[in-house]
Amino acid sequence: MKKLLFLSIFLPFIVFGQQTIYDSIFHDGVYRQYITYIPSIYQPSQPTPLLFNLHGRTGTAYTTMWHADFRPIADTANFIIIHPQGLLDNTGVTHWNLGQSSVDDIGFFNSLYSYIISNYNINLDQVYCTGMSNGGYMSYYLACNMSDKISAVASVTGAMGSFTQLNCNPTHPTPIMEIHGTNDVVVPFNNIVNGIEYWRDYNNCNQIADTIFIPDFVLEDSSTVQHIIYNNGDDGVTTELFKIINGGHTWPGSIFSNSNDITNYDINATLEIWKFFSRYNINGLISLSTEIVENTTENRRILKVIDLLGREAVESINNPLFYLYDDGTLEKKIILE
Repeated sequence: MKKLLFLSIFLPFIVFGQQTIYDSIFHDGVYRQYITYIPSIYQPSQPTPLLFNLHGRTGTAYTTMWHADFRPIADTANFIIIHPQGLLDNTGVTHWNLGQSSVDDIGFFNSLYSYIISNYNINLDQVYCTGMSNGGYMSYYLACNMSDKISAVASVTGAMGSFTQLNCNPTHPTPIMEIHGTNDVVVPFNNIVNGIEYWRDYNNCNQIADTIFIPDFVLEDSSTVQHIIYNNGDDGVTTELFKIINGGHTWPGSIFSNSNDITNYDINATLEIWKFFSRYNINGLISLSTEIVENTTENRRILKVIDLLGREAVESINNPLFYLYDDGTLEKKIILE
């Protein structure tokens, strides 16, 4: 007997004509570069969410745009993505400054934010930040030091370091998500504990977490996932962790896997992050972005079926797939034999 399990995410209809803009602003005597992605459905008359997507140490804005690719989601959910470029540190590699250099990155982000909101119709209540590794560290730092502007943050393989904790001045309960592998040798898993506890306590969440064991959809990736959630924070916020058992210093779900580390494919970090962000604005919980519903597709037409990697796929048994319909909804379905 076949069973159908599915999850609905309500998104606007897909059209084409998106823009990728390479630009810079002059800050602190230097031209600071960034890449902007504008979805085709952006309307200047409509306030639109904004996402900062930060590369890691040694990384670039361009590679992050592909490696941690939010563009297909932005094309349906309608948000603008900014991919900023970090400057070189004293060892000659790109970085975000968390007390280890003299680069004024906080000033840069404030200037970039001001420039973007003056040139696009941004919903100031829905400005988010995510990043990998050093970009995750910087996301926490922005949550602490641009709290009046940042609604929620998500870190992948990053952490909230001691420098950030000593220089953290949040002004509102802040939804926090960390995605981290237990076998990460670049940023060891134990490094995230203090930061998770900091935000759990600051947000006044439950001290005891609820844990969801994610089904092991992809046995070949040699990893499993636990979703650990500290619920009931002030203004409805949560502090969350996707714990990737055996996972390495990688972005789950990315088609650009690290051959030296395990990449998990039971979840797609990009999808999980946007589902998380879309539940919140700077004032807290606005809605639950996902829900289990009955299968009512009689009046809808399937436009596309994609797999966890964003590739077009055909319907199959025991594989999680995403179904995009002509009414703008996106459903995650698993047909069980």
